[in-house]
Amino acid sequence: MLPFVHRVTKYDPADRDEHGSYIGTAEAVSDHGPVESAYLQAVAAFAEEAGIDRLAVREPQIAPGLADFGAEPAIEGHGLAGLFPPDLAGFHDGAQVSLALGLELVRAMLRDNGAWCRLEVEGTFTVHVGWDQYVYIGSSERCEEALARTRELGLFPERLDASPYDAHYDEPGEQRPADDDFWARLRWCVAIGQAAILEETHVNNATRWHRLNDRPLHEIRARLTPRAQLAVWPDLSTDVAAVLADLPQEGLIELVREDADGQITSTVADESQFAELAAQLTSARAAAALSLSTGERQPLFTAVLPDSDGLLRARWRTEPTVSDRHWATLKTLYRGQVITGTVTEIAGFGVTFVDIGGVTATINIPELSWRPINHPSDIVTVGRQITAEILDVDMVRERVPLSLRALQADPMLDLARQVGRIVTGPVTKLVPFGAFVRIEDRENGFEGLVHNTELADEHVERPEDVVQVGETLTVKILEVDPARRRIALSRKQTLAVAPEGHRPA
Repeated sequence: MLPFVHRVTKYDPADRDEHGSYIGTAEAVSDHGPVESAYLQAVAAFAEEAGIDRLAVREPQIAPGLADFGAEPAIEGHGLAGLFPPDLAGFHDGAQVSLALGLELVRAMLRDNGAWCRLEVEGTFTVHVGWDQYVYIGSSERCEEALARTRELGLFPERLDASPYDAHYDEPGEQRPADDDFWARLRWCVAIGQAAILEETHVNNATRWHRLNDRPLHEIRARLTPRAQLAVWPDLSTDVAAVLADLPQEGLIELVREDADGQITSTVADESQFAELAAQLTSARAAAALSLSTGERQPLFTAVLPDSDGLLRARWRTEPTVSDRHWATLKTLYRGQVITGTVTEIAGFGVTFVDIGGVTATINIPELSWRPINHPSDIVTVGRQITAEILDVDMVRERVPLSLRALQADPMLDLARQVGRIVTGPVTKLVPFGAFVRIEDRENGFEGLVHNTELADEHVERPEDVVQVGETLTVKILEVDPARRRIALSRKQTLAVAPEGHRPA
């Protein structure tokens, strides 16, 4: 906040009641003459004393037919004709304008020409035009000469603690930047057919639409306006009649339509305009009706373009979607992090789903335990709280694989120190090249392979000629390979060391 803020008005403070409300003659429109000129000269005087010759446009908006902040008669268009091109190129958040052009923007706002923005030099100077031609000028300097000049012009400067039009963004959460992670996520969603349309808003109430499969994403990215708000949408419906039939009984909607040439445009309308819009849609090849109500307008995900140095300086925010909230959580996670969550589902194909603060993580069967298991329910149950280690954070696919066994000591490492030990266990499976035997190691059970060459002293063609499933064998641990999860066993070597007449099974 700047230390010196003044409200500059054409209204004499003497004409206020005990509550501070103005009770004098109030002309809420610009006179397009001496009073308007006085305002502009006052702003110029403050800027000159503060050493300002350029200003930045912040949070620009146009609102023809949607909102008014004064009583000026409405004009056609957005009121910036002659200042900016018809597509408003150059009128975006962060755009640098000369003081002369900045004064013309102040003039347009004084006339309530349907366009508004904050004019600022960060940490140094601000100009905000408010309701009924209240102008708020903030400066890091006292600007005594400008104050005197303002009074000479017949205007009334009043010292305030702050401008009521200062930017205040207290919404919870963090705005998602359209960085490399965002574009990788978008590329993935296009590839799987989830995303098809990109909405670009560089001025509030001025939108451009881009079909994502029309050209490479890097070309679309290069065409976007600096600091634009972005929203990613699924494809439009080709059943235009159904879109029209589902229009609400009342209220504002944004009707998006694609013409035969592939041009996508949108119109904000209420129920009184639906019949007219229906006539316009007769030649459209696709359309969608988007709600303007907060909470109901739900794109797939949103973002705001950062500056060329990667920093996000745009202050406006989009309504966060489920994906945006997932992104905010995912960016706090990292590989190797130990996290607590709740088991929400055990899928039929064996994957365990875990809620970790609003994001659903997964555990595959091999990561549930070091020992072989048949089903996740051998280890976990729905509703159980578990602690696991994050194996990876995939920002593109929004996936977080977890591991329970990563937090447990690998019992096979202990078994590797027992090479040469004689153990017993049941035969669990026969294969052409040998027999698998489960050997017990405390509470953990491992299966090792007794190769045909290690089953007996004589040559063995088929393991079933020597042993059967379920039979208990005494075997010697020959080798343990924890990395490959392999255990080599020998029955033959236990036969060789047993006394005659006491040979093990």
